[in-house]
Amino acid sequence: MRIKIFLLLFLFSCGNEEITPAEEPSAFRGIKSISYNNVNVDVVIDKPAKKELDVLLVFHGTVQYDSVILNAANNTLEKFKEILDNKDMMIVSVAYPQEKILFGDNIIQAEAALLWLKNKAGEELGATIKKIFLGGHSQGGYVVTRLNTMHKTNGVIANAPGPLNLVYRCNLEENGQIPAGAVCTKLRNEYGTTLANPDAYFDRSLLNFTDGFTSDILFVQGLNDAPIQMYSWPVFKQEIIDCTDCQGRLIVEIPGGEHASLFSSPIAKTEFNAFINNR
Repeated sequence: MRIKIFLLLFLFSCGNEEITPAEEPSAFRGIKSISYNNVNVDVVIDKPAKKELDVLLVFHGTVQYDSVILNAANNTLEKFKEILDNKDMMIVSVAYPQEKILFGDNIIQAEAALLWLKNKAGEELGATIKKIFLGGHSQGGYVVTRLNTMHKTNGVIANAPGPLNLVYRCNLEENGQIPAGAVCTKLRNEYGTTLANPDAYFDRSLLNFTDGFTSDILFVQGLNDAPIQMYSWPVFKQEIIDCTDCQGRLIVEIPGGEHASLFSSPIAKTEFNAFINNR
């Protein structure tokens, strides 16, 4: 009651000056074109009606054409939203390009999205950004693992990240053991074959980014994933374990789990939410 009386007296003492209440935060779901350091990228945003927000920034897997990256970003947002227990978190899904660039070059757009979230999103969305987590599936897991060598966040989750070893994968294509794909074809046009220039392929492989993690990271890997992934997974896992300049690493393997185990395994879902809640 004393507070109410004080407010009435305060309003009366202000004469004719109009005082309006603080604008209430509103929920938002939609696409936004963002820019940071002259790098542009579209994002899909799912924002709850909160003034202060923890954020999960997520990245989709491989697609063949950039005409479908918004759909991929929206689907990835939904997949992460389904397994996320904290419904008060904002989720931002990045529609990063793939079609007309060499594999790995889209780290530029991925980094721009993270730096926008760190430095501009609060003002543009009318909210205070608190904790930031990164999440990625498949090539999106590759992206967030690389980002973790570049910028500190509150934590990173990577499901079945890859390609782990482009030398191995693209050599299989060159030998006709698996069908040719756009990723290796573009690399071959730029660098020649894996036999002629293996270093160029390895430089873009996730096996080249297994140290210098700035934040804690959770890896989820289904053990019934594709043979190409599982061929290099033991080597990748050991390098992660052996890292001497990394923040905390947690590796969760799902027996019988396939490529999307983070979204289908109850064990993975529990570990995912515990990872976020404990940081």
